[in-house]
Formats: sequence, structure tokens, C-alpha cells
Amino acid sequence: MKIGCIVLFVVLVFTNLTTIALAQLSSCPGIHVKVLNIRNSTGTVDCALFDSPEGFPIEVLREAVNVMVIKIRKMEARCDFEDIPPGTYALAVVHDENMNGKLDTNWLGIPIEGYGFSNDVKALLSAPSFSSASFQYSGGTLDLTISLHY
Repeated sequence: MKIGCIVLFVVLVFTNLTTIALAQLSSCPGIHVKVLNIRNSTGTVDCALFDSPEGFPIEVLREAVNVMVIKIRKMEARCDFEDIPPGTYALAVVHDENMNGKLDTNWLGIPIEGYGFSNDVKALLSAPSFSSASFQYSGGTLDLTISLHY
């Protein structure tokens, strides 16, 4: 009976340690972006983090300080940027449905894939400026939500 109790105790302790470890992983310091309003699970969600107006939001591969390509699961996606120094940043997010690495547009230049920006800034006649989409990151954990527009 004593051995059974000890085994049960050990199993419970390790189960709780795993739960505690996973909980700590989800609150790692960094910028955590939850992407909403994804219209389907086709393709990827591409998140680009910029630290200056240079190239924002178009020149992702040349000017973004960090880029993540995330598989969509059940019409949800989350981009986690870790080891980011404090500073001023802006985010551009694209639902790349055909996975060609760019935001596709129609013949008028109007996007036909989903897009969004930090501060939930809307693109009216052109892409928003870095200053309108920028936010301060002081270190620690910052949770953001970006809604896509189609």
C-alpha cells in the first residue's frame, strides 16, 4: 500500500511540474500576437515586426527585424516574437492563402488576401504609416491582437 501511495504521489508531482512548466512557457517575455478574423485555414499567416519606418509595411524581407510564417490551425494563428529588445515597433500581418510570400492584389491594387496592422490601423487609400501602427515595447510580456481585413 505504501509503494502504491508513493508512486501515485510521484506521478501527481511530475504531472503538476509539467503543467507549471508549460504555463511558464506561454508567458515568456516577448511580443505575442494573436491574429483574429482569419477567413479560412488555407495557407499561412505571415507576421513582420519592424523597428523603423524604413520599408514598412511592404519591404518585409529587407527591412523587418523579425518575420514569422505560421501555419493556420482551425482559423487561428499566433506569432510569438521572443528576445526582442525594448523599443518602438510596428507589425504587419498577411494571410498568405496561396503561400507565394506576398500580399496578392487585384488589377486595381486592392488586396485580395487578408491583412492587418498593429494598433488595428486601417489601410484606406494606401498602407498606414509606421507612426500610426507603432507601439512601445518596454521588455517583459506584451500581448497584442490584430484583426485581419479582407
